[in-house]
Amino acid sequence: MKRTLLCIIAFLCLFAQSLSSQESSSSSFAESAEIAVRFYDRTLYYPGKAEENPVYVHVTIANNGTETLRFKLADDRMFSIDFIAFNVKNTQLAQTQVLRRKRTTNQTVYFREISLEPGEAYSFVENVKDYLEITDPSIYYLELRFYPELYKYPQNYAQSNRLSLEVRPSPSASSSSFLPVEASSASLLQPEAISPDKVVEQTIIARQKGLWDQFFLYIDLEELLKRDPSRSRRYNNASASDRADMLDSFKAELMQSRIDTDIVAIPARFSIDTTMYSQTEGTVRVTEWFNYKNYAERKLYTYYVRQRDGIWQIYNYTVDNKGTESL
Repeated sequence: MKRTLLCIIAFLCLFAQSLSSQESSSSSFAESAEIAVRFYDRTLYYPGKAEENPVYVHVTIANNGTETLRFKLADDRMFSIDFIAFNVKNTQLAQTQVLRRKRTTNQTVYFREISLEPGEAYSFVENVKDYLEITDPSIYYLELRFYPELYKYPQNYAQSNRLSLEVRPSPSASSSSFLPVEASSASLLQPEAISPDKVVEQTIIARQKGLWDQFFLYIDLEELLKRDPSRSRRYNNASASDRADMLDSFKAELMQSRIDTDIVAIPARFSIDTTMYSQTEGTVRVTEWFNYKNYAERKLYTYYVRQRDGIWQIYNYTVDNKGTESL
């Protein structure tokens, strides 16, 4: 009898220790991690049709602490995150049947242990409509919950910033397909068969105006990423899903001017000097001026372009300093 009682006490102690460890780990994660969400390739959003009109959100987990940040990430992200959305009447959106079914079915959840050093970040993209039933047009307030120890511990989570999601009434059947839009005018964007110099011109102007969707419209992100030999090696050795994550992270870091800052620098003015191209390859040389307090820095950009399916894309560039000029 005493032995049985001792076994029960030992088991309870181990169980309590496990819970305490989980709570401590979650607390440490919440203190060090920053969960940031933003819309990825913003479009016009409509109710339903998760595959035809997805609501893609770019998720970034950043380590803002001073020690290594460790967490688990499920291969099926439905066991790592939740999207929470309320309309203007403070009514919460229901979860999809697929999400509820997965979480109530007895199955093995595969995951990876991820470690982030201070200053590092991990990003991925998810479709909100895979998680929430969006059936009515409205303005929704959207947040994400991340479970560092997977959904089996739903009480332990870190919360993201809030996004405003506008869902418009469904268009008629004759409406055009869903394409990226310019935020200021909601006009549809799609690459056009324009000349290499026009491609470069539109890309620079888009950057001057802060229109990221237009800026990336004619840029080959994969080739830009491969400019760095170490990034190129990691990318070539990665799986298809990891490559997609790497491209997402690369794009996010470009938008934050953390890497390849020359390509995202904003010139005060520019002048296209020469354009040379064959049927598939070309170069466009552009002089760009960057204003400072008492002087302007002049640089010569050479953009390398390549044609694919009738569309010219920027896949590489070089920059040469050409001195300064007084303002």
